[in-house]
This record gives sequence, C-alpha cells and structure tokens, in this order.
Amino acid sequence: MPYQNISATVSDADLQAIKAAVATIQQKLPFLITLLPGERKNLFKTGPNSLSFVQNALQAAQNNPDIFPKSFDATEYASDVELFAVLTDINTTVAQLASEIDDTRLAVGSEAMKESTQVYNYVKTAAATTPGLKPVADQLGQRFQKASAAQPAPAPAAKV
Repeated sequence: MPYQNISATVSDADLQAIKAAVATIQQKLPFLITLLPGERKNLFKTGPNSLSFVQNALQAAQNNPDIFPKSFDATEYASDVELFAVLTDINTTVAQLASEIDDTRLAVGSEAMKESTQVYNYVKTAAATTPGLKPVADQLGQRFQKASAAQPAPAPAAKV
C-alpha cells in the first residue's frame, strides 16, 4: 500500500498487550542470548539461505551414521538444526514486523517533525508580539541549534 498520511492511535491497553505479547515471546525462548561484538565476529555466519544446506547436511548425517566418529553427537546436531530452522522462521516473521514498525515510525515521525517545525515557526513569529512566548521559542529553537552546531560551517568561496 502506498504511503499516505497516517492517522492512528494505540491505546494504553493495546500497548500493554503488545508489551505482554513480546514478554511472552521472551518467556517462550528463555535460551536467547546477546553476543558481544567479538563473539559475533568469530562465529560462522549463517542466514536464511544457509538453512537448506544445514538441513541437507542433517539428512546426509542421518542417512550415513557410520561415517562419523563416536565423538560426533548426532542427536545434539539434529537438535541444533531443528532449532536453527525454527529460529529462522521466527526471525523472518519478527524482522518483517520490525521493518513495518520502523517504516511506520519513520513516516509518523517525519509528519510530527514537519508539523512541529510549523509550530516552532508560528511561536517564533508570535514571540515578537506576545509576552511570555520568547522562552518557548528559545526552548523549541534549541533543537535546531544542536543540529546546526553539529554540521561543519561551509568553506569560504575561493576568490578568483
């Protein structure tokens, strides 16, 4: 669906239900971990495209159990493959939802910023003639002072 101005709300009850649903997911997956950057770097990289290879390798292992040393734990390997498949499925679903939430948040945030800029301009203009609005205009203007302070000043034009 093409993007249009979004006009929606999320009730407090719905927000709590959403947070509870996420908490339920976390409770159902108590083994989830957070990797440190060094740990992540050192792991063999896999993604959704690796799933078929891993599943085919499991089939090969199950069809040829005699070629593996006794130290190879085929049961644990099968468990790892199954969990990888399930987590890949969950990750795909959650990633799609996260992408939709992020796109919607970005669009609504853009709408809010555009409208907030209009409010700021009205307040700035009114501050010249309305007592008490200058502090409000200054407070709103701080957002733009920080943004302009972070950007380097343009280089002076070269003289010919």
